[in-house]
This record gives sequence, structure tokens and C-alpha cells, in this order.
Amino acid sequence: MTGRHDRFFRLLQAEFPLEERPFRALAERLNAEAARDGEAVEPFSEEELFAKTEELRDSGTIRRIGGVYDSARLGYVSRLVAGRVPSAAAGAPDDSELEKFAAAVLEIPAITHNYVRDHAFNVWFTVVAESEEKIRAVVDGLLAGTALRDARVLPATRKFKIDTTMGGVAGTARGLPVPAEGAPEPGPLPLSASDRERVRTACGDLPRTLTPFADAGLDLAGLRADLASGRMRRFGAVLRHQKAGFAKNAMLCLDVPEADLVRAGEALARDPRVSHCYARPPFEGFPFDLYAMVHARSDEELERALAEAVEAAGSPAHAALRSVRELKKTSFAFFA
Repeated sequence: MTGRHDRFFRLLQAEFPLEERPFRALAERLNAEAARDGEAVEPFSEEELFAKTEELRDSGTIRRIGGVYDSARLGYVSRLVAGRVPSAAAGAPDDSELEKFAAAVLEIPAITHNYVRDHAFNVWFTVVAESEEKIRAVVDGLLAGTALRDARVLPATRKFKIDTTMGGVAGTARGLPVPAEGAPEPGPLPLSASDRERVRTACGDLPRTLTPFADAGLDLAGLRADLASGRMRRFGAVLRHQKAGFAKNAMLCLDVPEADLVRAGEALARDPRVSHCYARPPFEGFPFDLYAMVHARSDEELERALAEAVEAAGSPAHAALRSVRELKKTSFAFFA
């Protein structure tokens, strides 16, 4: 990507304008930046940026354009689950049980992401629901109905970064600020019936028009309020990272002493190749308490990124769980 096309790609993800004609607003901003920087380039038009966005949608690079909401602020609970499912890689005769597990997960709306990773705990998936009890019911159902075993439901005890936007070189470094030591996680915000309807609609994909908010019936003032309150993390393009050029990733898990956890988490959060960074409780057979998702364009780049991340965290004991297969990746539909 050229510099200004890279800026467009980043803005499309991170700062999609909450305006009646968002592609016109994007063109005006990019043209003003080019003029300020003295770039001798042909100005972007509204129609040109709309067409570029449609190309990214048609290619599968963009999964949807919509709101990315904070589940806790909406009164929901989100948990990562680790488990074991027999597979050929783990010594089973074939992958039939893994395929049955994957098919069952596809039918459960509460599960948004499901990955196979190269570890004894080989399946990792996220569950979003209205309560801990409902999350437990989802996991118990999979334990009863599939070959899933040793499932561990893992809360995030501390969040250092959540940022799924990706740029022309690497992911952006926009992340959540680290709360003050001992500060409670923000709780749910009051929601009216119209708030719930707006959130439900914004969790979908914007219409493919020049006036998408009006055509979706979305209240722009409400969306801006969602963003300002922290209920919504961002509004913009949600990517398929592999299609965007970031085909390799790994979940880096580190065993960091409690006294060093904040420093290590902050260091990892500053790395633009890290999209997520959380503290989670260790469990039997898995002594790690700090998790970071690391993205790269190639195996070589991933190995370098992982080594540099470990060093930045203070070189603790660690394991890099490379993603072998993506079984599911969707956005949760709140208030569906």
C-alpha cells in the first residue's frame, strides 16, 4: 500500500466517520492531510473510496463494517475456554472427533471464535453470554455432546490491550489504557429499548451505500454516545486477518511473577504486532498468567515478533501456541 492508501485502510477500521456520508468525510480528511503534508497527489473522491471499500468487501478482506462493543458494558460476560479434543496431530487415528466438535461449535451463536493451536490444550474458543451460568451451560453441553475434555473457563483478570485493527505494516498500537492498580473493571451502563435496538443493528454489517447509516436506520447521535461512553470500542471495518496479509499468528502465553505483571503487560501492549493482551489465571498443566495475540505476515516474521515480545516481557518462561486452523470467527450479535 502507498502511504495514503495505508492511512485510508487504517481509518476505515479505526475511525470510520459517524457521519451521514462517511465516504465523503473520509475523502475530505485524507485530502486535507495530503495538502497539509505537501503531497502532490490526485484528491480522493467519495465514490473512489466507496469503490475501494467495496473491493475489500468483495475480496473477503473486510468481514463487516459495524460497531465493536464492550461486552461487559452491555451486561454480558465473555470468557476464553481451553480444552482438548482428539486429533491426528495429538495421536488420534484421524480428525473425526475434531470435525464433530467444530460442527457443534458452528451451531452455537454464543461462541464467536474457535481455533486449533499446537499444544496439548489444542482447542481455544470464546463464549459470550448474559451470565457465568449460561457460559458454563454452553461448555457443559459441549463436554456432554462432543469429545471435548478438560475444558477450562478462563476470565480476564486484567486487560492491557484490545485492538483488532491492522495496518499496512502491522497492527496499530491503539489499545485499552491499563486501569490503576486495584481499580475495578467498568460495569454495565444503563440501556433503553432504543439503545438495545441500535446496538443490535450496529453489530451487523452496514449497507453497501453512500448513506449507510440512514439506510440501516441507525441513529448517529446514539452511535457517537456509545463511542464516547466506552460502550462501543470502535466503529469500522472488521477484517479477516489472513485476507489482509497477516496469515500467521500465535497466542503467546507467559509465566510472569505477579510483581512484574503490569510492567510486562504494558510492554506487550505497546507492540503494534500484538492485538490482544490479558492477564488470566494459570491452571494445572498450564502455568501461564499473561496472554498476548501476536500477528505477522510470514513464519519468519512471526518468530521474530515472538522473540522480541518475550524479551520485552522480561524473558519469562513461556509457550507460543501457533494457530493451526481457524474453525470459527464471527461477531457476537448482542440483544439478537
